[in-house]
Amino acid sequence: MPTDSHKQNFSFLEWFMNFDFYKKYLLPGFVLQSVVVAGGYGTGREIVEYFIQYGPKNGLLGMFLVTTILWAAVCAASFEFARLFRTYDYRSFFKNLIGGAWPLYEICYILLLFIVLGVCGAASGSILKETFNLPPLIGAGSFLLLIAILTYFGSRTIAAALSWWSFFLYIVYIVFLIIGFMKFSDNITNSLSSGINKPGWIMGGFQYAFYNLGCLPAILFVTRFIETRKEAIISGIFAGLLTILPGFFLYIVLLGVYPDVLTIEVPTYFALQEMGLTSLLVAYMIVLFGTMIETGTGFIHAVNERINSYMLDKRGREISRSLRGTIGFGMALLGIAISSFGLIPLIAKGYGTISWGFFILHGIAIFTIGIYKIAKAKKERVHESIEQ
Repeated sequence: MPTDSHKQNFSFLEWFMNFDFYKKYLLPGFVLQSVVVAGGYGTGREIVEYFIQYGPKNGLLGMFLVTTILWAAVCAASFEFARLFRTYDYRSFFKNLIGGAWPLYEICYILLLFIVLGVCGAASGSILKETFNLPPLIGAGSFLLLIAILTYFGSRTIAAALSWWSFFLYIVYIVFLIIGFMKFSDNITNSLSSGINKPGWIMGGFQYAFYNLGCLPAILFVTRFIETRKEAIISGIFAGLLTILPGFFLYIVLLGVYPDVLTIEVPTYFALQEMGLTSLLVAYMIVLFGTMIETGTGFIHAVNERINSYMLDKRGREISRSLRGTIGFGMALLGIAISSFGLIPLIAKGYGTISWGFFILHGIAIFTIGIYKIAKAKKERVHESIEQ
């Protein structure tokens, strides 16, 4: 039987999760950041590939003038579209947005899902091996089991797990930034004043933005709390900022080991080793392992929600918990098999290529067809209210 203190803690968590400001403005951003982190900047290789390789200053321009602005704009428009048309899974969202072409999006999404699961699978086994000297099979097995458990319990448990793990992640990243700056301040300053500037930072920021926006449909289930256009826009802006900030913290620390970091497979681990702090290394590796599970869970949960939407439409009943867990386990297992291709090729080639599909099917579509349908829906509602 739970103690009174356990009851109080549970009540506090429930209260906080039900707090309107948190649910409407912060929860979508925290969950998006949780899904993005493992495939977006957890290993640090992604930060190097799409930002730092163009030079320390140009990388920052790509990060904030391209990626962050694109994330905020697409999130705001997508949240508003989901609110107006009540499309909280990617099947219904893209059926409403691009009509009969929506299966093309599903193809891109499934491809990204397996690339991301491959990245997570490649990293998860090595994390526990490097940190605790455990066989890679232990890491892979834990990855599979925890994803199966989270997908089994469904939306509420996943939303709580992803948002609360984000708080822990932010704490570790802030400590990482502070200690990294203290250790590498001279190197960071020298890197920023080096004058090394290479072309391509706009394209780097663009590709990074859109392959990561493939994660957005995975978090549509937490936008149900948004009730007005103003809330959708503000929530979208917060989502862009909350998602980029840990990547920015990591970027600054990686400048402390620039240019050596350009050729390192897992730059984050390399930077932590250079700091020489075992406790921070262990804490970061635990957080990173958790984010691998979060990201995998978020992507697979979107598939479960898509199947659930189909089941409700065609059969009038929801997908069972056991099937949710089985799908989670099966997809994670396939992801581990894909991880044999290696981390650097998956990030450099896989992400860069798939970003074009998301740019066309989501980016262009939401700012053309999506904006048109949002405006049209608003007009129709105004006419209906006048007639009444």
